[in-house]
Amino acid sequence: MELQINPDDSILKHDHDHHHDQDQDVAMPTNEANSSGSLNSDMSYHDDEDEEEEDEGDDDGMVEFDDDDADYYMFDSSKEDNEAHYLSMQAQFDNVDLPPGVEASFSWLNDDNHHNPPVTPLAADHVSPICKSNNDIASTSSSNINSTPAPENEDQTVKKTFEHFKSFDVVDDFSDHHFNAAGFQGQQPPKNWTKKVQEEWKILEKDLPDTIFVRVYESRMDLLRAVIVGPAGTPYHDGLFVFDVHFPPTYPDIPPMVYYYSGGLRLNPNLYDDGKVCLSLLNTWTGQGSEKWMPNNSTMLQVLVSIQALILNDKPFFNEPGYDGMYPGTVGDMKSKSYNEDIFILSLKTMIYTLRRPPKYFEELVMGHFCSRAHVILSACRAYMDGVQVGSAFNDAPPTDRSGSNAFKAALGRMINGLVSNFSRSGATNCEQYRLES
Repeated sequence: MELQINPDDSILKHDHDHHHDQDQDVAMPTNEANSSGSLNSDMSYHDDEDEEEEDEGDDDGMVEFDDDDADYYMFDSSKEDNEAHYLSMQAQFDNVDLPPGVEASFSWLNDDNHHNPPVTPLAADHVSPICKSNNDIASTSSSNINSTPAPENEDQTVKKTFEHFKSFDVVDDFSDHHFNAAGFQGQQPPKNWTKKVQEEWKILEKDLPDTIFVRVYESRMDLLRAVIVGPAGTPYHDGLFVFDVHFPPTYPDIPPMVYYYSGGLRLNPNLYDDGKVCLSLLNTWTGQGSEKWMPNNSTMLQVLVSIQALILNDKPFFNEPGYDGMYPGTVGDMKSKSYNEDIFILSLKTMIYTLRRPPKYFEELVMGHFCSRAHVILSACRAYMDGVQVGSAFNDAPPTDRSGSNAFKAALGRMINGLVSNFSRSGATNCEQYRLES
């Protein structure tokens, strides 16, 4: 379930729906995820201003936050930060009063066309350096431009915690889980159901790839939370994507129910801004044979790996049904490249959203991941601003294709300083070298 706070259309506009919802035997325990429409690749952030002008004056009845504060936080073009506005944004993310399992969605995430007012320095005691970048990612320094470094023992403790973060673990508190109101509601689950879920736990603990992390709940075996790292070579690279899972009472006769924490952003044809995950293996899309859920053979591990490999792929434009035939050859390639540019912008916004609202029990993973990958992400942004195609392995060899669109480069230019500030606040060192002069 997701609470929309002054929602705007996302960077990618929707005007029709190719993904028809499939009939299912079990109703959603919370508000059912409805189709929000497929992605119209011809309309991207180039058209946002016109869309917003048309929407002015609309009263959607939703709770609104002041977007002026958000402008300071997200799109900081100055080398210095304004403490008051930063703390205001932090309060919006961290202290908004939401029911358990409800997600906040901020309209300013959907708009990268902000002005950048002058700001004043951020006090050193509000910066939290928690680790240093690895030498193979970027050089380190004994000084931090934004703050006095944390004591060495504290810094090393958090770094060690991140390095030893378990891929799989059993935890207790499920209060913020999207499906926390589902399940057997105090009744004892059947032994065969319990045995099947325990088998799933064993498979996950043994066979999870090192880019997927899972937490299950000792007192609520029907719940699971997963964080998936965006694969290299895709517009999702280095991002963290959060999913809540529920094993229904009739599992495994029907597939698990999966919710995606979108933050209100639609960054894939299969991942809806309302949290729906469209995948044949979940019976939320058509498929044949082993593509569909098979009660005697399919597993939760297959679901997570399929999301990472099949949904978060290098050409998500063609995830939209029929697009491979509708846009063949060069036309399809051009549209796919343009779509990847749009998606990368949304992925960057998702990074900031995840940093500000890390999922429970994954806080060390989120902070440590972006601390260690900050230079890779910022280097990619600068390379893409030079025209390198999104997802290209620009660190290995000079790419020959430098046809990035001017609109994409401008959008990156409006975001990169905000990324520098956010990564620095998370403890990444030496990020100031990527800041653009105002």
